[in-house]
Amino acid sequence: MPETHGAPRRRDERSQPSRERDASGRDAPLYGALDLGTNNCRLLIARPSRDGFRVVDSFSRIVRLGEGLSRTGRLDPRAMDRAYDALALCADRIVRKGVESVRLSAVATQACRAAENGAEFIDRVRKGTGLRLRIIDPAEEARLAVEGCLNLIDPKAEAVLIIDVGGGSTELSWLKREDADWKTTAWMSAPLGVVTLAERHPEPEGAAEDWYEAMVNDMGAAIAAGGIEDAAMMELFLADRAHLVGTSGAITSLAGIHLNLPRYNRDRVDGLWMTRSECEAAAERLKALGPDGRAREACIGPDRADLVLAGAAILEAIQRAWPSERVRVADRGLREGLLLQQMREDKKPPKRRRRRRGRGRGPAAT
Repeated sequence: MPETHGAPRRRDERSQPSRERDASGRDAPLYGALDLGTNNCRLLIARPSRDGFRVVDSFSRIVRLGEGLSRTGRLDPRAMDRAYDALALCADRIVRKGVESVRLSAVATQACRAAENGAEFIDRVRKGTGLRLRIIDPAEEARLAVEGCLNLIDPKAEAVLIIDVGGGSTELSWLKREDADWKTTAWMSAPLGVVTLAERHPEPEGAAEDWYEAMVNDMGAAIAAGGIEDAAMMELFLADRAHLVGTSGAITSLAGIHLNLPRYNRDRVDGLWMTRSECEAAAERLKALGPDGRAREACIGPDRADLVLAGAAILEAIQRAWPSERVRVADRGLREGLLLQQMREDKKPPKRRRRRRGRGRGPAAT
């Protein structure tokens, strides 16, 4: 069964590409979404379908582009080389699959936004790979994450908080049901992600409780500084009429630990409901494993071993600030939002140009 956007549980179809057809019977065009974040480089190639889209190819690599950025304010040369190599692979896939440039959305987020040499790196990528990355602001990043996660919201809920945990920042979007639609009532971007938080709080040897609590408190202070105060919304959370949706590698890794997966399985993780106590139990297990034990876990690995607890701390801080007994885990987000946005734009009929008339000379050429 091909991977379909629109259902909570999806199956990877990289080995069995979908052959969706358009209204004329031809193969539906391919679309691409490329997201260069502070920690990851991710690509998704898909065809539109009646129920959203079907994935043809995907790519993900941890590049740690933002490594050291919080200390120096600049992208490190080695980090840029790692990201460039991953982007070159993405560019090759895009060409081989035949994605037209007009149907490719390529964006960069916090690391390139914040770095003094971010624009310089974007220019290097353009010249070397042909990829034209667009640096998006936090508001657009949050909106795209919401777009990608909308169909994971419990239809019985009255409100939801969508959490997009990145490497350099965390975007939070509060949504409230209005009739049959969801409306974003508030959003904020906290300047802490798994990379920045982990760099600010290096893991000590021995007991980890104080260290972990310091990360939770740091994120809690960032949330409080955002100044989002909505008594009516808070009442919905306290009454268990709202829930959280969490999208990030850190949260999906937490879900994998909770499920005791021998290897990561997107079918079981995407759309999973976790209780607050289950999230806390998974974090306790991660603390007990230590760095080496976390590196050996199939759902984490050495690349995320020093970051996954920072992600758990971010989630816990949000759960304390906006109490909810349930969080839905999303292995989807910004890339899916980009695809849906581009496909929706292409469905719009082209604007008709108004006919202009010359004075006494009949219709002007259009």
